[in-house]
Amino acid sequence: MSETAIRRALLSVSDKTGLAQLGAALAERGVELVSTGGTAGCLREAGLAVRDISDLTGFPEMMDGRVKTLHPKVHGGLLALHDNPEHRAAMEAHDIGAIDLVVVNLYPFEATVAKGASRAEVIENIDIGGPSMVRSAAKNHGFVTILTDPADYAALVEEMDANGGATTQAFRTRMAGKAYARTAAYDSAIASWFAFADPEGETAPFPETLPVALKRADTLRYGENPHQSAAIYVPQVAGTAGVPQAKQLQGKELSYNNLNDADAALELAAEFAGQEPAVVIVKHANPCGVAQGASLLSAWEAALACDSVSAFGGIVAVNTELDAATAEAISAIFTEVVIAPSVSEEAKAIFAKKKNLRLLECGALPDPRRGGLAMKTIAGGVLIQSRDNGAIAADDLKVVTKRAPTEQELKDCLFAWTVARHVKSNAIVYAKDGATAGIGAGQMNRRDSARIAAIKAKEAAETHDWDAPRTLGSAVASDAFFPFADGLISAAEAGATAVIQPGGSIRDEEVIAAADAAGLAMVFTGMRHFRH
Repeated sequence: MSETAIRRALLSVSDKTGLAQLGAALAERGVELVSTGGTAGCLREAGLAVRDISDLTGFPEMMDGRVKTLHPKVHGGLLALHDNPEHRAAMEAHDIGAIDLVVVNLYPFEATVAKGASRAEVIENIDIGGPSMVRSAAKNHGFVTILTDPADYAALVEEMDANGGATTQAFRTRMAGKAYARTAAYDSAIASWFAFADPEGETAPFPETLPVALKRADTLRYGENPHQSAAIYVPQVAGTAGVPQAKQLQGKELSYNNLNDADAALELAAEFAGQEPAVVIVKHANPCGVAQGASLLSAWEAALACDSVSAFGGIVAVNTELDAATAEAISAIFTEVVIAPSVSEEAKAIFAKKKNLRLLECGALPDPRRGGLAMKTIAGGVLIQSRDNGAIAADDLKVVTKRAPTEQELKDCLFAWTVARHVKSNAIVYAKDGATAGIGAGQMNRRDSARIAAIKAKEAAETHDWDAPRTLGSAVASDAFFPFADGLISAAEAGATAVIQPGGSIRDEEVIAAADAAGLAMVFTGMRHFRH
């Protein structure tokens, strides 16, 4: 059972890539070719002798090709144990010939869904015979070789040449595992469509069984730390484009941390799609500087000024084409990754001098309001929730203090709120004139976040020789309510004049009173943005 000669092959593929070349290679090695419909036609066009599946089964293809391979002479030839006398006797009694090789790739269900096809077309692209043959061949991999990926055609020919026209058990086992992974992902994609996208289905946000179909896009050098292994997977059904789909123009291989941080930067940059040029600088998945400006260069300068120490070795994302002047400025400090919708030729030339810098071109920015599910593994399970895609506009705000915010304060409040939703909780963000002035992230209490952000702002003022920190006259955003007045008082001491927060604390009246006493304007959003 270690080596099995290939004498008869059954080929039935939707993706014709490499089919003619494979057919020719098999024919040259004395393999009989059996095929179906369009696959047989393609092989004949290549000048190859092909036996129709209906000739093998003695039964015609029918019902628009829905019924052609679901037949005992096919599955008997795939499932028979060659070293079992009873199986051999049954094959002889019923004139069932062995099938040694199956080459199948399935109807393009995922691609059909991705192009927005009608429900009827989607249903027609649910393959039945293909997965049945794949599973039969893979189950009997002790004797049968199964291929489901055109990328493996060359490996098959090499395997046959190395083993006198046969395949080894190791090769067949590897291909069988790959085949079952393909059918599992295929069925998951179909189940996902029924659960989430079928226009005639009853959409349930959390189905009883959650199918997940992912395909490995790449293996990574290591994970968060060198002793951890890692890989990146993407959905089988095409979805929102992001960092994994971006084109890497230059630089070293992306690491696990690079991908995680670049995603955080791109998601925040996407909040400013179609607006003034915006720059986001991220370090360890937290923004350390965000700004908008009349030009991308001015936005970069303002974002960098927020925390130039943390920006060293950071990730930069922008919301518009990256130009030469901004590229030159970014190149002045050590930067791990730069990602932009597009990059000018002049900017590419400038970055080319920084061989290790990873430059990514992502095309369209992801939609920050898109739906979908977010997943987090815990010991013994997986937490699932809908994405945090909630948004707040000026009309949604409730003024709760005696003084209402000025037009500029309101603008700064909304900018700070946009950034705060992308900062790890407890999050405090000071902003002024479309730029972050100080960011406090991931602390165990909100007061400390407010103080840390103010300290960073003070250090920035000393670094740039400003007369005062940019928190003076700023707006401050808190991703969740102030449970006590101390955090708000810390913000007032830092110079903030306006506050935006969700509200909803049992001590709201105490916090509002503290804001009034300090002369602050404060608005409630009614929406929290914890980000753990």
